[in-house]
Amino acid sequence: MESTSARPASRRWLGLALIAAAQFVVIMDTSIIGVALPDIQADLGFTPESLSWVFNAYVVAFGGLLLLGGRLSDLWGARRVFVGGWALLLAGSVLAGAAGTVGVEIAGRAVQGAGAALIAPAALTLLMTLFGGTPELPRAFAVYGAAAPIGGTAGVFLGGVLTEYASWPWVFYITVPIAAVVIALTPLALPRVSGGRGRVDVAGALTGTLGLASLVYGIVRAPEVGWASAETLVALAVGGLLLVAFFAIQARRRDPLLRLGIFRAPQLGAANLAQLLLGAAWVPMWFFLNLYLQQVLGAGAFASGAALLPMTTLIVVGMVAVAPRLQARFGAKPLIVTGFALLAAGLGWLALVRPDGSYVLDVLPASLVAAAGMALAFVPSLGTAIGAAPMAETGVAAGLVNTSYQIGSAVGLAALTAVAAGVTASGTDVAVLTDGYSAAFLGAAVIAVLGLVAAAAFLRTNRAAQPEAARETVDA
Repeated sequence: MESTSARPASRRWLGLALIAAAQFVVIMDTSIIGVALPDIQADLGFTPESLSWVFNAYVVAFGGLLLLGGRLSDLWGARRVFVGGWALLLAGSVLAGAAGTVGVEIAGRAVQGAGAALIAPAALTLLMTLFGGTPELPRAFAVYGAAAPIGGTAGVFLGGVLTEYASWPWVFYITVPIAAVVIALTPLALPRVSGGRGRVDVAGALTGTLGLASLVYGIVRAPEVGWASAETLVALAVGGLLLVAFFAIQARRRDPLLRLGIFRAPQLGAANLAQLLLGAAWVPMWFFLNLYLQQVLGAGAFASGAALLPMTTLIVVGMVAVAPRLQARFGAKPLIVTGFALLAAGLGWLALVRPDGSYVLDVLPASLVAAAGMALAFVPSLGTAIGAAPMAETGVAAGLVNTSYQIGSAVGLAALTAVAAGVTASGTDVAVLTDGYSAAFLGAAVIAVLGLVAAAAFLRTNRAAQPEAARETVDA
């Protein structure tokens, strides 16, 4: 591995900028499509039920392949995998932007998700290579962490601008120049990290990813073909069997993607469950709120993106400035429980949306309450999940908690899309659409309540520590 001590400080911080850009783009690519969804649906012929796959294809590939991405980073070298991930993300962005059919669009999004799954764990390894054992490590973690909410905010706003003043393909094409710049600068700013020995658990990656995809497919298709139809039952059964096979493979492998013994770490399972339920409640809210603003209130793409800026700005401030201070004073569990309570309250308020509603009365206050809850719950549950693992498995814990959130997002969106579709029964009248969106918001509120109960029951009352690697640096 290349020494970082001799690397000029300016290059190290340029390297951090590239790593933060990775986090920024990975999150931006999940949020930037929201405002463009109605235009994508109209141009490519998506049904209301299949439209969620523009999102799900990305998050299922991303979440399902994250553990494999981390393993490849360990075996092949983090910088090589980092560059390869950006190249794959670039190719997927071009494919998704140029798509002329539903199938090509979904394929492009899946390729983007696969690229993101290579980038994310490699980026964290490179950050530790550059700053591990130095006093700047906490600052580097802060920059890396702040890139996520900023990417979400930028995605919402840029999605509105690009859809309104250019066209929906540009929500994908905007990633291309960013990827090209990062690939060009990586050899200059990031160290070459040597790989290790071991085998790639291809069978585990295939069974895990395909199992999750099959389950989500079955849930999404059920409103169209029926919950008792052969197609739905086969998809759900195949998904369940593949996931059983995944865990069986992990139990037998010498070099598994996921060592099952890691779940014996105190708090890790409960914190991952909290992250899964956060994704399952939050992402459907964002998805259906975009549709409500455009298809019921009649907001244009730019206006819809701008309407969500107060919510995303509150999340940035809450996650970066407020939640860490409150956690240091009160501990993780009270914040997570309070966050879930506020999220459930905001979602329940959104369930009262009206066909003749207004942004100021029906959307803004409820979305701010939900955003405050998300900001309070996300940072402590994430830190608890990573800090609960043994020092040698911090990277695995980071990959696991990212996987939990992404899969929760995909399954939650699929389930609540089915709920909304069941209520609307393919109707297009604004009153019928509002009833469907209201049912989805109410379902998300129920998920948030489940998160509150789980956090209160299973998390221990103590202050969540920093990850072991970060503690070691601070103590030094």
